[in-house]
Amino acid sequence: MDKKIGYISAVNGPVVRAKGMSGFKMREMVMVGSKRLIGEIIILEGDEATIQVYEETGGLKINEPIESTGSPLSLKLGPGILSNIFDGIERPLVRINEISYGFIPEGIGLITLDEEKLWDVKVTVKIGDKLKGGDVYAEVQEIL
Repeated sequence: MDKKIGYISAVNGPVVRAKGMSGFKMREMVMVGSKRLIGEIIILEGDEATIQVYEETGGLKINEPIESTGSPLSLKLGPGILSNIFDGIERPLVRINEISYGFIPEGIGLITLDEEKLWDVKVTVKIGDKLKGGDVYAEVQEIL
């Protein structure tokens, strides 16, 4: 995928207007400005877009880049979600506090569930079983 780049044309609190956005998509997650703040395209009209930014926008400047991620804003679900505390875009607050005690730094990015942690999994199906949507095929004990 080629990286698409637009540019900030206005900032009004958590809302950013951008130009050069014709290759972007509605609901696409974007990285806003040199701080790479997390945002989501909420209005797309030709070459212009309105972006909801989910972090503090203070200090953003006109003509800073808006970078495409090619994906919609989404969250990961899985083991570890019940034993954590997250903000509204699923950044783990305990881990962020270990990195930067007492506050969430700008542009901390998309750290979410720990994908390196191992979990005991009990597979409840056999090879050759036919599965359909909603079938349970494995169980994981969430550690609290």
